[in-house]
Amino acid sequence: MRLLKSAHAAILAMVLCGLPSRTSAQEVRKGISKPGPVYPELAKRMRLTGTVKIEIVIGLDGEIKRTNVIGGHPVLVDAALDALKKWKYEPAKTESTVTVQFDFRP
Repeated sequence: MRLLKSAHAAILAMVLCGLPSRTSAQEVRKGISKPGPVYPELAKRMRLTGTVKIEIVIGLDGEIKRTNVIGGHPVLVDAALDALKKWKYEPAKTESTVTVQFDFRP
């Protein structure tokens, strides 16, 4: 039972720290460049906070090939997608699919 609780705690810590919460069967790809999103001016004026979740597919060359928005306010989603355009991972022999989470707080 104690082992089960620590496993749940480890999974929760991964999600809360913004690490990928789902990966494909291969090892986790190392990020070369992962700049954070810019908190949008409109969101500041609206005092908007929240979380955005996006599933990304990383190509063989380390570039993000596809994105699939899982959830989040549209204003915040746009900022997260803009940041993802600048992300780069190390090359690999297979594609990787991960879910990333961005927490927006002023």
